[in-house]
Amino acid sequence: MTSAEPSLKSVRLRDEIEGSGINEVLEQLDRELIGLKPVKTRIREIASLLLVERVRQKLGLTGEVPTLHMSFTGNPGTGKTTVAMRMADILHRLGFVRRGQLISVTRDDLVGQYIGHTAPKTREVLKRAMGGVLFIDEAYYLYRPENERDYGQEAIEILLQVMENQREDLVVILAGYASRMETFFTSNPGFRSRIAHHIDFPDYGEDELASIAGLMLQQQNYSFSPEAEAAFGRYIALRRQQPLFSNARSIRNALDRARLRQANRLVADLDRALTAKDIMTIEPADILASRVFTQGTPDHGP
Repeated sequence: MTSAEPSLKSVRLRDEIEGSGINEVLEQLDRELIGLKPVKTRIREIASLLLVERVRQKLGLTGEVPTLHMSFTGNPGTGKTTVAMRMADILHRLGFVRRGQLISVTRDDLVGQYIGHTAPKTREVLKRAMGGVLFIDEAYYLYRPENERDYGQEAIEILLQVMENQREDLVVILAGYASRMETFFTSNPGFRSRIAHHIDFPDYGEDELASIAGLMLQQQNYSFSPEAEAAFGRYIALRRQQPLFSNARSIRNALDRARLRQANRLVADLDRALTAKDIMTIEPADILASRVFTQGTPDHGP
């Protein structure tokens, strides 16, 4: 963000908020994600900090470009990518990045498989992300100390240099499991020193997951029958205790399989005249056929 001459004597914060449109982004985030109150609170706090910094610029109170790199920690399916997208929009609307784009990458996008391959790969990603936000998912996979011939360290060194020297034109968000990210920061203190905001994404509770399921169905013009809604509540309680549970992502997958079962149930009677309600309604049989109930194992199949 470039500094401005002190041409103003006062600035009204309400005008700045309404002019930037950041409230629209925050309201969109509330609609998109159920729960996550501590995360949404932190995002609003960061937005307030950026808003005041923008006003300081307008009043000629210039200083160093604030460090805006972030760390998002939490289990899969807790909304980290969605929040990163909205943060990119907020940064753009307030003038801290030139473009509101989010470039999402993993280790494979940055690290090469042979000598001389990593640097051009990493620089190409940075070139695409410049002026916006770079989101590195499962960032700890960049560092593999057990492999002496691993090229991740080269990508790390390039990233650290750009995060420091071009922080006025690129915001980097590192994401992943909390425990692994802590190990990663301990092994790579250069990253920790460049991260200004650490946000932890909690797992969803059962009621929140049920609300997420209802919202997902509504968006696709489906709904549970009362009995199916109760059955899905039991599904959530069981599935959360099993391995490889990924919060909202697992709920989405479960609903996809429920829709598959519903379609096969309907097609089994080709002569039946179907109403819109029949087509829209998920019934208990579509839920209870899950392997979570029948075999007590994670439901990864039809």
